[in-house]
Amino acid sequence: MWQNMDTETAKRILENLYNKDYIGAKHTSPVNALKGFPKHLRGNGEKILKQLQTLGYITAHPTSYGTQISLNPKRLKEIRQIIGLS
Repeated sequence: MWQNMDTETAKRILENLYNKDYIGAKHTSPVNALKGFPKHLRGNGEKILKQLQTLGYITAHPTSYGTQISLNPKRLKEIRQIIGLS
């Protein structure tokens, strides 16, 4: 499913966005999705964010102040399973 991806980092990013309710139209900066990560892991976190977007778990929202991200509401059931909520 997630070939060549750090699954723990991906799970943590999805969990951060889910717990803060960034789903669908409610979006945040990619920097905020990586809050709480140690500084030496943030570069890898940015790479994982892009991979999650490519896989369709995260959607991008272009705004006048930069690209914002949120969880894809169509994949919420899968996301809940990944982070261990169902």
